[in-house]
Amino acid sequence: MRLHGIRIPHKKNTAECAPVRLDIPATVTIPMSMHIGKPAKVIVKRGDTVKVGQLIGEADGFVSAAVHSSVSGTVQKVDEMISSMGAKIPCVIIDSDGKQELYEGIKKPEVNDFPEFVTAVKASSVVGLGGAGFPSFVKLSVKDLSKVQTIVINAAECEPYITSDTRTMIDKGEYVFKGISYLKKYMDVHHFIIGIENNKPEAIAKMKELASGDDEVDVCVLPSQYPQGGEKVLVYNTVRRIIPKGGLPLDVGVIVINVTTLASIAEYMENGIPLVEKCITVDGSAVKEPKNVIVPIGMKIEDVLNYAGGLKSEPAKVLYGGPMMGIAVPSLNEPILKNTNAIVAMDAKEAAPFKTTACIGCGACMNHCPLRLDPKAISRAYKLDDCKALGELCVDLCMECGCCSYVCPANRPLVHTNKLAKGKLRNYLNAKKAELAKKEDK
Repeated sequence: MRLHGIRIPHKKNTAECAPVRLDIPATVTIPMSMHIGKPAKVIVKRGDTVKVGQLIGEADGFVSAAVHSSVSGTVQKVDEMISSMGAKIPCVIIDSDGKQELYEGIKKPEVNDFPEFVTAVKASSVVGLGGAGFPSFVKLSVKDLSKVQTIVINAAECEPYITSDTRTMIDKGEYVFKGISYLKKYMDVHHFIIGIENNKPEAIAKMKELASGDDEVDVCVLPSQYPQGGEKVLVYNTVRRIIPKGGLPLDVGVIVINVTTLASIAEYMENGIPLVEKCITVDGSAVKEPKNVIVPIGMKIEDVLNYAGGLKSEPAKVLYGGPMMGIAVPSLNEPILKNTNAIVAMDAKEAAPFKTTACIGCGACMNHCPLRLDPKAISRAYKLDDCKALGELCVDLCMECGCCSYVCPANRPLVHTNKLAKGKLRNYLNAKKAELAKKEDK
């Protein structure tokens, strides 16, 4: 079996740009939901003094993540905001005092065994930093460690423009390998694969240098083919195992962890400072000076763009992330999130939508889909409200990578239709489940 994909322009303009730490903004807005799962519960109030690394939101459930202050200062107010996904979520707005004083309670965690390691990862508030935002401690809370044969470190960074993971490998490669050492020690795993695309020569050289002499770590150089960083794709291309429908990598003996996520966990283990800042790429046709920057979580996108050198033209579209899977933001007032790896600002020419024409039945969408789905048939079933067909077509497997839309000669919005179809199928299945439960109650 061969997993398909597409060749896209790399646009790794900032790969050689060491991150620049920006000035602290006057105000940050820190959402309580920057992760998959339940939002954190706010534990501060207006007028409270807070410091860097101080807990301001408690994890409110198993699949949830804590939130810490990224600046020192005063809580201006506890409010609600509309996320880029349209949900109403709580947030904490903090006026910075510019001092960036560390919270006095910060200390290096004491870890002696696997349960204490998982507890430390939970306290770090680290989530999946490759974009997914899944709480890292949940992913590592494996009941039977003997099932974990291989840990694949996702260093593919296959989206155009984004180079923040690349900089992690170059600038913080030692933390990547400290993270590996912690996983070896506390999870008793002894096979690691760093999956990295071949368009990152400096990062590859650094990873190979650090891995030299360690026969438990393989640096797997992969073709630059999008979406190489997709979990199912990466697992197949590194260990040649197929994750079953509805399954997880653990079902085939694998855990996948993003390279920056792993380095961030290691940093916390070394210094006790939770996740309060991010290295992000700032690029796109509207950006005057593309670069990598280090910013506090909660800093407004507008402030990031202004402090990073400004814009050379009015942006027609601004994205969290890259142009293939990134989320368009409704306003430059949106904050930097834990899982923000890039801000891409596009001018009118780059963001201009293509004219859509009728499907010609060429099959390019299916031929290039990494999972061999049939977007053309999915689109037809969606328009016909045929939820049974959507299930049979496995639309729920779609990773929304955008390959289908990219190759479509008719410029049809196939990935958007897939996303809507997934929601329609989910509602249909939930309704059937509720109907069945109602019958059983009778």
